[in-house]
Amino acid sequence: MTKKLAKIKYFPNNFQIIEQGDYVECAVSGKKIKIENLNYWNVELQEPYYSYKEAFQKKEQINKN
Repeated sequence: MTKKLAKIKYFPNNFQIIEQGDYVECAVSGKKIKIENLNYWNVELQEPYYSYKEAFQKKEQINKN
């Protein structure tokens, strides 16, 4: 099995794989997220998050600015 970074376009309720791959990287933690486990992302920033914790951290960071 190849371990390749995927390129994804994020939409409000789903995402589209632009370039095939096995995973994406969390924008906050840098952890690898298998495509089949991808549940959290930000449409405006086009960023994936490993879990709700990282998504919350990013939201808090944005709100501070």
